[in-house]
Amino acid sequence: MRIKILIPIYNDWQSVFKLLEQINDLSISPEFQISVIIINDASNHDRQDENKIFDNIHSVKIINMKINQGHARCIATGLKYIFEKEEFDYVIPMDGDGEDRPEEIKDLLNKIDNSNDKPVVGERVKRSENLMFKVCYQIHKLITLTFTGKSIKFGNFTCLPKTTVEKMVKDKSTWNSFSGALTKVENDLISIPSIRGNRYFGPSKMSFYNLIKHSLSIISVFRKTFLIRSALFIILYVWIIKSNASVITAIPLIFLLIAVYSVSNLALRENINEFKRSLDNIGNIEKLK
Repeated sequence: MRIKILIPIYNDWQSVFKLLEQINDLSISPEFQISVIIINDASNHDRQDENKIFDNIHSVKIINMKINQGHARCIATGLKYIFEKEEFDYVIPMDGDGEDRPEEIKDLLNKIDNSNDKPVVGERVKRSENLMFKVCYQIHKLITLTFTGKSIKFGNFTCLPKTTVEKMVKDKSTWNSFSGALTKVENDLISIPSIRGNRYFGPSKMSFYNLIKHSLSIISVFRKTFLIRSALFIILYVWIIKSNASVITAIPLIFLLIAVYSVSNLALRENINEFKRSLDNIGNIEKLK
């Protein structure tokens, strides 16, 4: 069974080579042929550790992009490249910094035997970040559920059958949000518990601002539901506060209107023509193995 591990990266070469070493050291059943495709998002840091030997990985490719396009679009480009250019059965997108733990790759692979060709997602049951981030992350999940009706407890770390990859590369929302798009195109997801690991090197790149943007990007995939629920909330809230209206009571409405504006702007990222042309941004492809 041909497995493609898809890793987006920007500058974090030290981490991605450590990840490759750990993938190489996994005791994976020989029925799985593991290949790795790294999407280099126009990194401007020099690459090191190129002389590593990966005996247990079938092939390693680095796809160098001409222009930086961001994490979500790197994954979207990688999925499109694999679907159009590679022979595969499953794709496992994962972060290259250690937060998606390589040892859980085996859990994903073990699950697909009984998945009936359904996507398997790593449902995050424990995180390694500080308390403030964990609280903000729970708020993010609650807001997403409230305004979209979707409970999304996974990130990029998934195992996608070819049928799902085909759906995702044909849907413009993949160009905007991976987890949002997957939830949109597939109603039946199988989950495994996943513990968020610690970064190999340096601090997490998921700042509070990036978390808000991530949350709103997911919501923008389901913007029709969001706009309907927002309108109902505004009507109900105005009716409740009409006798006690003030600057203070107007604050929730202001935040919601800002969210509506932001979601509307993020929805513009869903450009199917850009997605179709995404492979034109490939500068060159290097084969490390």
